[in-house]
Amino acid sequence: MLWKTLVLLLFYYSAHATLTHRWSRAMLFPSAQRFKRSSAAFLNPVLQNSVEDVVLLYEFLLAELDIDKGQRISIKDEELASLRKAAEFNTICNEIIPKSIPEIRRLSSRLSSYPRVLKKEDFERTVLTMVYAAYRAAQSQGHQRDTWAESFVHLYKALKNDLMLSYSKQPS
Repeated sequence: MLWKTLVLLLFYYSAHATLTHRWSRAMLFPSAQRFKRSSAAFLNPVLQNSVEDVVLLYEFLLAELDIDKGQRISIKDEELASLRKAAEFNTICNEIIPKSIPEIRRLSSRLSSYPRVLKKEDFERTVLTMVYAAYRAAQSQGHQRDTWAESFVHLYKALKNDLMLSYSKQPS
């Protein structure tokens, strides 16, 4: 199942990414900065701070997501949706990750030229953007389906490259 693979990617990254690198050029998720200024509720929300958090994210995705006509994402399971981490998940999904093809293409372009290992929040947001692209591809037809699938593949390649870079930078 796609969700399992994506969450395993998050788990792998959490276990192996110990260094945080700064990149002085364009930000990968500029809406995260705009959101910070507009609300004190969540300052740079990150879901995966522990293995338990990664397992909870897996549960969110396994419980299924609802994406309404306005592209707002919510967790279908009411009990899971009532958790504090679910509120952070909703913030990331609805306020931070890109949801249009042009925005996702810009993200893919930035990722393809990103010179270092991604910060954990950027990795996490990229995976969630992949989940969104996969959902949209599954719900679309024809040319739109191909466009969403292509976006998914570009994000996958960027994450694969990041994991390989992370793996090669580990001390032997």
